Amino acid sequence: MNQYHFKQSFSADPTLSDKLFDLVEDTFPGLSSLAECGRKLGASWETASTPFIRFHDDVAITHVGVLEIPMHIMGQRVTAGGVHAVATRAEFRRRGYYRQVMEEVLEYCDQLYETLVLTTPQPEFYLPFGFRIVEEQIFKLQCDCTGDTDGLRILNFADIKDFTLLHRLLETRTPVSNVVGVVKEKPVFCVNEGSRSLYYVEDLDLIACMEIEDCRLHLFDLVATQICSLKEILARIPQHIEEVVIYFSPERLDVKDVQSFPHKLDETVLMVRGTFAAEGEKFMLPRSARC
Repeated sequence: MNQYHFKQSFSADPTLSDKLFDLVEDTFPGLSSLAECGRKLGASWETASTPFIRFHDDVAITHVGVLEIPMHIMGQRVTAGGVHAVATRAEFRRRGYYRQVMEEVLEYCDQLYETLVLTTPQPEFYLPFGFRIVEEQIFKLQCDCTGDTDGLRILNFADIKDFTLLHRLLETRTPVSNVVGVVKEKPVFCVNEGSRSLYYVEDLDLIACMEIEDCRLHLFDLVATQICSLKEILARIPQHIEEVVIYFSPERLDVKDVQSFPHKLDETVLMVRGTFAAEGEKFMLPRSARC
């Protein structure tokens, strides 16, 4: 049986969360606020992530987190390990601490997952550990559409009905794509999307992670028990839309004349370690599932 030196437990140490976020906030300003959004939506970081932390005089100096992401890849259910919130304090860098922690993380993960995923603007940090870059695509199509009904409303999570609705759909959602999608996942979604406006289409029973910029619709994810066509979604947006940009493989949206382009979402790349059946396909890991 392996003995881990850096693996920690939030439940065993009630002070651990504050020590961790003191570190990660120094590396990723604003992440603590996003994590708090997740907690308010009932999907806490502490219940989802397994932290591997190196300490120096009771101060967290290096962290690598691991969480599970239930994915749908090329039509098959895959439980992937998500590596996230990798951080080392500036004054402790270049001393080999990150390597020590990461090697232990991989020893742990190799017993549990055939696939590891992460997203990063700095892939060079992960290439030495067997991670590889997988190219992602966005999908664009031109249209001339103005919906004939106002079928959207922004969810209000202070209302228990909307809070319950979100959890129901996250628990029962169908993957947004058969190439790469996510099912029954809450913590990453709530951290990534909890501070943004989420739109609900009541007659379709669908949550849309989307933004409208002038006459351009950016569609990042759909949370529903049944994926409808893009035409049905556009019909419920009472605004002129000339272009739709889709940030996931759109084969379930019943669209034609779609063009795909290589794209780095927020200047990050997707990296995988182990098997990944969608490699070489045209897809993007939805924004809501990126860690």
